[in-house]
Amino acid sequence: MRITSFYPRRYFWYRFFNSIFTGLSVGSIFTIYAPLKPSIYSVGGILLAAGMLVVARFYEKLMNLRNFFLISVFVEAVVLFLVIFFLLKPYTYTTALLIYAGYQLTFVFGSYLVRTETIFLKKKKFLSLLDMYKQSGYLGGLVVSFLFYQGLERLSGIETNQEKVYLLHFLLLFVELVVIYTLLRSFKIRLDGLP
Repeated sequence: MRITSFYPRRYFWYRFFNSIFTGLSVGSIFTIYAPLKPSIYSVGGILLAAGMLVVARFYEKLMNLRNFFLISVFVEAVVLFLVIFFLLKPYTYTTALLIYAGYQLTFVFGSYLVRTETIFLKKKKFLSLLDMYKQSGYLGGLVVSFLFYQGLERLSGIETNQEKVYLLHFLLLFVELVVIYTLLRSFKIRLDGLP
């Protein structure tokens, strides 16, 4: 498999929807993580820092278009798995632990992805547009999550945080599928052996 092209303007839309997902989900983690003990966050932080050190050590080998694509897809696949897992098994200790560990795993690649996208976008204008798309998406996600929670409470009488967060995950599933679609459209992929 070879990545023959990278489309910055399509990539902006990927980051926009990716940021919408973040804005939508940011408030839900406190409800999902409720069963976890504080020591878990310490262990998770240690593993995250160690993982980021390992990834940083290999920047020179990882910073190419193919690895950027593969790691981006891996991160989004992990997120998709976590959303689906939560919808199937909500609010167990195992689910909380798995979701925490899964998000920590994606964060291991956070600095790498930001640095690599900066290399491939190069132009100041593109970097400015990228940040505008990201911030607009994040802001939009926060607003939609607020309206979603308020709507559930006022229109449907749903008041428990657990039920609200569970229902939000159906919206998160849809958004994550859009995220993956826009990510795949940001790259031109050529399979080896095919013309």
